[in-house]
Parts: sequence; C-alpha cells; structure tokens
Amino acid sequence: MKIETTKITNRIADAFQKDGKLLSIYFTAGYPNLEDTLPILRELQNSGVDMIEIGLPFSDPLADGPTIQESSMAALKNGMTTKKLFEQIRDVRPEIHLPLILMGYFNPVLQFGVEAFCRECQKTGIDGLILPDLPLEIYEKEYRHIFEQYNLKMIFLITPQTSAERIRRIDAASDAFIYMVSSASTTGARTGFEASAASYFQRISEMNLRNPQIVGFGISNAQTFGQATRHARGAIIGSAFIKNLSENGISGISGFINSLRP
Repeated sequence: MKIETTKITNRIADAFQKDGKLLSIYFTAGYPNLEDTLPILRELQNSGVDMIEIGLPFSDPLADGPTIQESSMAALKNGMTTKKLFEQIRDVRPEIHLPLILMGYFNPVLQFGVEAFCRECQKTGIDGLILPDLPLEIYEKEYRHIFEQYNLKMIFLITPQTSAERIRRIDAASDAFIYMVSSASTTGARTGFEASAASYFQRISEMNLRNPQIVGFGISNAQTFGQATRHARGAIIGSAFIKNLSENGISGISGFINSLRP
C-alpha cells in the first residue's frame, strides 16, 4: 500500500517536472456514450496530453457553460453515476499513467459519503479533486484530514476577483496546483482573451506563489492556449474538447490535441 501511496502522491508533481506548457483535458464521464470513459482516457494518453480531468455529471451544473451542461445531462440520461464511474476506472492504473483528477460538485460527494468517496478515489488511483462549490474554510475545518488520509490533492479555483489575501491562503492550503479561472463567467470556448485577462494572468504570476497555476475557462485552440500559458504553467480545455468529441467522436481526439500545440 505504501508503494501505491507514493505513486499517487507524485503523479501531479511529476507532470510539472516536464519541460514546456502542460495541457490538461476535461471531459464528462459517460458522454457521448456511457462506456466511453476508458476509450477516451486511452486516446488522450496516446495523444500526448499531460493531465486529465474527469467530470462527474450533475443535474444542476451552475458554473458550467451550455456545452458542458448538455454533456452532463446526456451522461446522466445514459446512466452515469458516481458508482458507475468508479467501476469503470477501477482497474485503469496499470494502463493509464497520467494524473487523473475528478472534477464536479460537492453534492454527489456528500450523497456518496465523503470518506467512502475518498476511499474509492484511492482504490482507483485518482490523484486529486476539484470541487468548486466546497469552500476553503469548510474543507479545512471538516474534510482536509479525510482527503489527506486518502492521498488526495484538493485543487482550488481563483478568479480575477479573488483578493490577494485569499489567494495567499489558498496557496498555503494547496499542494498540487492552483486552477486559475480566466474570468468570472461560466465555462465555454472563446476566440481570444481581453487585455484585462492577460493582465490578471501576469499579476498572479508576479505573486510568485508556492504552487504552479493552470488556466481554465475559455481555452479552445492554439491561440488561446498560447495566451493562457504565457504566464502560467499550463491550461485546461473542456468545452472545446467536448464539442470536438460530439462532432468527431473518439477517433477525432488525436487531431484536436495535435492542433493545440505548435
């Protein structure tokens, strides 16, 4: 067990030891088809991405744009559940060596049982969690000891409106990376970033935080990937990837990934 714990602890850190900018891809578990989770993981790894975020579909995804909302609704209709996802990825680790992060809302975690959820994450080799609606204060007071017991990294979000004081506190509580939301709006692809976003990226970079930053929301192509990573270690692409998946299927993944990097 100790050997596996070491592997879980280091996969995210190992990704940041690589040269160049990191590419993380988000997709919704159970979409387009219920059993697509493993084929998508395989194809993403074969296509050279650095990290993967698996989205837990939820019936009320307030922070998500229409593309991810629609994929979440479709996944739920397909029969995707938290239990089903853990069953799908239970034996994935001998094959998939990339960092795997579950992203979703805290309500399904509570319904599953927080410790039971964390235990399943450890069994299946999940490295970290992104739960945007779990406040830092509640995490630290009630759940941090459970997450740490099961070797799970908690990744927090910051926005252009997050105060410097709170960013410092999030940095102190983090041990993986900081998810830097490009704007205060919902997720979704954009054609480019405004000057205010570029200024925000630079401002956070100049804070010299302990944890590296990855930019999410609004990255859809090589241009926006380059803009987002000018002052950050990497970027996360979700809506644009799901749109490509809807239009071109799993066979279109490698072409999409290749188009994102010079």
